[in-house]
Amino acid sequence: MSMASPVSDVADVADPGGETSVSAQSPRLLRRLLRRPVAVGCVTFLALLAGIAIVAPIMLPNVSSEQAGDLLTARQLPTGGHWLGTDTLGRDVFARLMVGTRITLVGVVEALAVVLAIGLPLGLAAGYFGGRLDRFVSWLADLAFSMPAIVIVLVVLSVFPQNMTAAMITFALIAAPGLTRIVRSATLPVREELYIAAAEVSGLSRPYIVARHILPRISGVVIVQASLLAGVALLVQTGLGFLSLVVPAPAPSWGGMIADGAKAIVLQPWLIWPPGLAVALTILVLGLLGDAVRDATTEGWAPPVRSGRRRPLVTSVESDRRGLSPECGSGRSQTALLSIEGLHVGFTSGASTRRVLEDVTLSINEGEAVGLVGESGCGKTTVAMAVLGLLTGSGQIEGGRIQFDGRDLGDLVERELREVRGRQIGLVSQEPIVGLTPVFRVGWLLAEAVRTHHDVSRREARARAVELLRQVHFADPEAAARRYPHELSGGMAQRVAIARALAGEPKLLIADEPTTALDVTVQAEILDLLRELQVKRNMALLLITHDWGVVADICDRAIVMYAGQIVEQAEVRSILQRPLHPYTEALLSASPNHASATECLSVIPGDVPRPGLWPTGCHFHPRCGYATSLCRAKAIPLELVKFDRQTRCIHHDKMAGSAPGTVTISKNGL
Repeated sequence: MSMASPVSDVADVADPGGETSVSAQSPRLLRRLLRRPVAVGCVTFLALLAGIAIVAPIMLPNVSSEQAGDLLTARQLPTGGHWLGTDTLGRDVFARLMVGTRITLVGVVEALAVVLAIGLPLGLAAGYFGGRLDRFVSWLADLAFSMPAIVIVLVVLSVFPQNMTAAMITFALIAAPGLTRIVRSATLPVREELYIAAAEVSGLSRPYIVARHILPRISGVVIVQASLLAGVALLVQTGLGFLSLVVPAPAPSWGGMIADGAKAIVLQPWLIWPPGLAVALTILVLGLLGDAVRDATTEGWAPPVRSGRRRPLVTSVESDRRGLSPECGSGRSQTALLSIEGLHVGFTSGASTRRVLEDVTLSINEGEAVGLVGESGCGKTTVAMAVLGLLTGSGQIEGGRIQFDGRDLGDLVERELREVRGRQIGLVSQEPIVGLTPVFRVGWLLAEAVRTHHDVSRREARARAVELLRQVHFADPEAAARRYPHELSGGMAQRVAIARALAGEPKLLIADEPTTALDVTVQAEILDLLRELQVKRNMALLLITHDWGVVADICDRAIVMYAGQIVEQAEVRSILQRPLHPYTEALLSASPNHASATECLSVIPGDVPRPGLWPTGCHFHPRCGYATSLCRAKAIPLELVKFDRQTRCIHHDKMAGSAPGTVTISKNGL
């Protein structure tokens, strides 16, 4: 029952890279078990049984073929010559109990191995992949539950008489669907965790994610179920042995010895006690050990706590952008690294489809920082997920084209997309801790990402992991590599997430509100870090944010989204000084970056309409002060107003020269 643990104490690891696989943690799990008296007793008992199962048949070779002993001493109570007495045929009960241990335990091990070999992979696959596979596996489980188990076992034994292996495998085949359902149920919520999405974004294969990120997370459930199944298998084997269906006489088994004692229970009740106690104690120990191992695997691990209230970043836009040239913003003469043309995305629910993105067109050049701005629910994150090919649930691209570095991402199969994720496009999410697998150390997570995208040794991957932590400004990267995600602060976790996204040396980094869940001081540090890394690596950056101060501080161009559409895009200086769409103007007016403490902050009336409830014509017209009947008549196209400016508004020429609350940029800015 001893299984590898996905968690160990920080003090137990001397590896600076923190690369700790599940199989490599067995010694640490054993040390944890040794600190638990109940676990020590259970391990000792099972180790003793295993030793008896190996040694007893060798030391007592004649017991299995002994038809009868000394009939004159039959049904004796324990004596010095017979420690547990004699049975109805005068045979030594202690010797038969020891030799029968092997036969009994072999049957349990056979059943448990088959149950785990079938139920565990099917449950993981059904829970992780879902869809038709999930429905097919669930159908098989329902079919198995409808079958009379004992009748099937008896039928198999009628074909293979006295064959314990056939009987236990049959029992395992019937029991496996139960384990499949439990594992599937445990996998489903883990599948939705952000650290699984982060692993997919990193380019890891799905079988690898299931084996190394999901299985360790549900190991406690698997261990407990395995211990319970072992106990049930022992009961089944004992029952079949009691009926003399699996172990031919005179070979001893615990079930057969209970049957012999039951026949003589009136003459000598003692005979049923030794095998009965052996069965009861073994089942009890299996259950207790399962609980102990489960607790040991999660000892010291605390679930990630979601950040509380989000605080807006108040930052000066008098930014220092000495590393960028004025020409970097528009870059129209360059070939676009990422080009999205006419993208439509919808989510299917039953017979209807809700469109969440409509006619999205944008481009990002090499080394360019672009800000994607808009209220929650406008579709900003959906754009990023569409680029990465990670639309959740029933989401699908209904039209348009996404090209990255000259390749059409829509033409790539899943294996080819994994080569793009992480290696060419990195992602940093807005809540960093939930994006890191909680059962692995930071160094292991980074080294895993390095080895996924680069052909390096484990030692080189560990060294690279520490170097990545140093690049994201950890004062002691070796110590940070040995920590678990729950031991990190929000800012430290975000730095780790950035380091992981950089492990594949991507050409484009998508940062989805990377500072939203952090406090003001840490926000400024993360923004400085992103700007530094983007300039040093000449890496393109797509920054998804609500904050115009962040856009002005980092980005070369700004793209404004509303209700699934891009409504305006231009260079940051131009869009801040003279917005050409009412929604952009309203967002700037509502920005708290330079709001006066004596004035009420401007707000945009109403809410972003939900997908499927978008108004006809301009999506913003119900909240717009410039709206006329023309805005409601038909859809408004994205119009090229100037060489570097686009807007989805027919009244752009009537708008004021500067929006209320508009911030200014220093001469060093774009």
